[in-house]
Amino acid sequence: MSIDSFEQLSLFQGLSPHQLEVLRPLFVQYDCYSGTVIFEQDDPADYLYLIVEGEAIIHYKPEDGEAITIAHVRSGGVVGWSAAFGRRKYTSGAICTEYSQMFRIRAADLNSLRQRHPEIGSFLFERLANLVAQRGNTHPQVVALLNKSMSGGV
Repeated sequence: MSIDSFEQLSLFQGLSPHQLEVLRPLFVQYDCYSGTVIFEQDDPADYLYLIVEGEAIIHYKPEDGEAITIAHVRSGGVVGWSAAFGRRKYTSGAICTEYSQMFRIRAADLNSLRQRHPEIGSFLFERLANLVAQRGNTHPQVVALLNKSMSGGV
């Protein structure tokens, strides 16, 4: 994966070259192989992951039952939403199902971005909300939750 693929991600379409320069150093390449655990449920929610190529499954283990697969996230998708929501721990786990190339950003860097560059942060969080909303009609609720979490309300 080259750094050029960063600019090609739909998440960043519409940003100016200057805005991309602000974002680029915050996102680090992360590659994993089939069966690699990206994070487990209840791990510290340190990173948000953008899948460039490949696939990950999201699984959730209720206290009173077996783990269940709740989503297959493919190229262009995002895993690790807990980091974007300002949660301390991941509420589910993620595992690569095939060799996958990703970019990841630290939760602290997302928060800092929002404070230092509100226009870029708002744009990025709007795009992230759109990705979440693709799983259902939840866009307004997701935007509200993202805004609340980054202002210290969650």
